[in-house]
Amino acid sequence: MPFLELSHYQMDSVDIEQSILPCNFSAGALLPVHSELKEWQRSPPEGFALEEASGQDMTQWCISMQGPECLGGPGMSKDFYLGKVFRVRVRFNEQYPIQAPEVVFLDPTPVHPHIYSNGHICLDVLYDGQSGGWSPALTISKIVLSLQSMLASNSSPTRPPGDMDYCQRVGTRSPKLTRWVFEDDKV
Repeated sequence: MPFLELSHYQMDSVDIEQSILPCNFSAGALLPVHSELKEWQRSPPEGFALEEASGQDMTQWCISMQGPECLGGPGMSKDFYLGKVFRVRVRFNEQYPIQAPEVVFLDPTPVHPHIYSNGHICLDVLYDGQSGGWSPALTISKIVLSLQSMLASNSSPTRPPGDMDYCQRVGTRSPKLTRWVFEDDKV
């Protein structure tokens, strides 16, 4: 299959109509999602709020997160995220937690070298498969804390190389249809 290669990703030629959204979750498949929802309601991570749990059987969440203080580079401000609120959408699939959920930032997305303008995030723990770092031991609380940490460690408010090209090519398709290459662990 032909691939599109940029510094952060590769993308298979995939049918646009392909979707990972849950259609008919079995009762057994809903147990981990509902269990995690109860845990979140009991003990949400600091700086995060579950705005909405919707979709078929609460399988789509919208989470707001407070922007963290950043490291900042030489002569740069540390507050380019501070005081801002970002929203993250989580879509669970029937194989969760064996397979990673779909996680994207909603508009307005943070400006970060690993976050594309369409909300797609280049972070290994969000993806399963050959190069992904997803583990069934991860929870949504751990994922959003990883996102907050990724923002806090940023020293340069810039978009990834190839951002416009990537966003034009994939649009709003699932980031799980992209074959990511994880090379940069500094940001």
